[in-house]
Amino acid sequence: MQKSTLGKIQESQRLRPPQKTVPSLQGRAKQAARIMTTLHFVESLRELTSDVDVVLSDIWGVVHNGVASFPEACKALHNFRSQGGTVIMITNSPLLPDSLQQQLRHLGVPDDTYDAIASSGDLTRLYVADHPGRRVFWIGPDRHDSIHRGLDAPLASLDEADYIICTGPYDDETESPEDYRGMMLKARERKLTLVCANPDIVVERGDRLIYCAGAIAELYRELGGEVIFYGKPHRPIYERAIALAGERQGHPIDRKRVLAIGDSVRTDVAGARGFGIDCLFVTRGIHSEQFEGLDQLDPASVRELFGHPPRALIRELR
Repeated sequence: MQKSTLGKIQESQRLRPPQKTVPSLQGRAKQAARIMTTLHFVESLRELTSDVDVVLSDIWGVVHNGVASFPEACKALHNFRSQGGTVIMITNSPLLPDSLQQQLRHLGVPDDTYDAIASSGDLTRLYVADHPGRRVFWIGPDRHDSIHRGLDAPLASLDEADYIICTGPYDDETESPEDYRGMMLKARERKLTLVCANPDIVVERGDRLIYCAGAIAELYRELGGEVIFYGKPHRPIYERAIALAGERQGHPIDRKRVLAIGDSVRTDVAGARGFGIDCLFVTRGIHSEQFEGLDQLDPASVRELFGHPPRALIRELR
């Protein structure tokens, strides 16, 4: 039997809806009315920014797909900045901000699209710097070596390491989390902490989805291993982004005037809600096919998917 839209989304994002009692018919009717009035679709970012000073925008799936930029999305953020707003890119990429800027330029995202970048890679590097001399077993491709390069963080085998850093699969074109099960079982036996530099499970690369460090970290956690996550939906990356916005604005930031933009329920919606800021959800991102019928979901499914729905939804940022 073909899975429902909700089932596909939950499976792909590993959502675990809370157990709850079944309300009465009258209660369900009232609940439905409340939910449907809060599931709000917009055509453009401009509809939401009259009371917004700061936008925290996801990168992958919002301003590019890993192969090319989305010009309308870049233009929308540029227009917001031209009216006095501040845009901070907030990303689960294991790269550092300087490298991310070069990558964005290569993909066609203009520098004037944003003010600064807060990345999970930057926060992970700070963790490594705060633990000098400790031996690292590193899981990730060579292009992510800025996480430890130049720091007192000697690389070691899994048998000798003090902890693990995971920036992604060694080969994200061919590997899946299951390729790391044996390694993770051995790490659990040694009771090693795994520091995840990218909590995303998958990201877009053109028309394909590729696995990220979060997929390996979630496997390790399911096996009983200890994981430290840097990036969305966890609080430190939002604190970093707000601090960067405050530096640009020249004053403390009122969270009531901050809007997050993203395409993942698991990271963007949950992260914004946990930090107490509004969220614009982009439906054409990593789960675009599953979200095609989102406006037709019944109220109970909407609540099960989002919990508290985001401030608004948009097909693509424009």
